[in-house]
Amino acid sequence: MIRAFVLYDGEPDTERYAEHVELCRRVEGGTFRHGRIFGSPRGGPAHHYYAEWEFPDRAAFDAALRSEAFAATGKDAMAMGIPVTVEFAEVD
Repeated sequence: MIRAFVLYDGEPDTERYAEHVELCRRVEGGTFRHGRIFGSPRGGPAHHYYAEWEFPDRAAFDAALRSEAFAATGKDAMAMGIPVTVEFAEVD
């Protein structure tokens, strides 16, 4: 399983993020989830919002990564103006 996850340094505007979610759900081959980060073991969290795609395998991830839909989500995320960290992970 492959996960692509995004950590937002700030919490996005609810209405604006709803538009972004619609773009993210157009990416084929994966499941999209998101939510507010509320804490950490040491108190306040380093990030404020989290999003992820879960893909069943590397082939599905690679196909999504090459898609126009995936590229559109990145452009839209940058347009929101909130710094983000994006990571990809293999999950056993």
